[in-house]
Amino acid sequence: MRHGKKVNHLSRQTGHRKSMLANMACSLIEHKRIITTVAKAKALKQFVEPLVTKSKEDTTHNRRIVFAYIRNKYAVTELFREVAAKVGDRPGGYTRIIKLGNRLGDNADMAMIELVDFNELYNGGKKEEKKGRTRRAKKSTSTEKAPVAAAPKAEAPAPVVEDVVEETPAAEVVETPVVEETPAVAEVEETPADETPEAPADEESKEEQA
Repeated sequence: MRHGKKVNHLSRQTGHRKSMLANMACSLIEHKRIITTVAKAKALKQFVEPLVTKSKEDTTHNRRIVFAYIRNKYAVTELFREVAAKVGDRPGGYTRIIKLGNRLGDNADMAMIELVDFNELYNGGKKEEKKGRTRRAKKSTSTEKAPVAAAPKAEAPAPVVEDVVEETPAAEVVETPVVEETPAVAEVEETPADETPEAPADEESKEEQA
């Protein structure tokens, strides 16, 4: 009896099935989306999502566990570097299955399985939410700029010092007229000197008339 055994064997033996899922997982990690049948896509979803969860914590132990399933060192490296960086905030549901209709040859149900975080069309709204988080962080920077704006007010008293310096030439201008008054005193002294010789000339004329 098959009680509790709900694994889809996919018409393959155990070794063949594990190798096929490992190859499909490597292709999904490399190309971020692949097209396959719905049955294989569902089996790949159960196979690869626990490995993506392991990639969130980059340790040697987790890398060895993932390598035991995938057996491709290049896929393991890309999983722990690129994919883990994208799905770091996601608690689960790393893949999405989109049905594409039936195949023409055998009428099998086809589907596309992809990594959710690498689809730019469906994740347009989520990118805006991330931008909103960064904007909230920028508000803290605006509060930090407020003290910087207050700093120029402290520099306002500086022009008052310049006014005091400009007043000093005014004292020099006051001193210059004092220097100009000195020649006026000399002129006053010269005028009596010119008048003194004229006085004896008048006295001599009076004696001649007498």
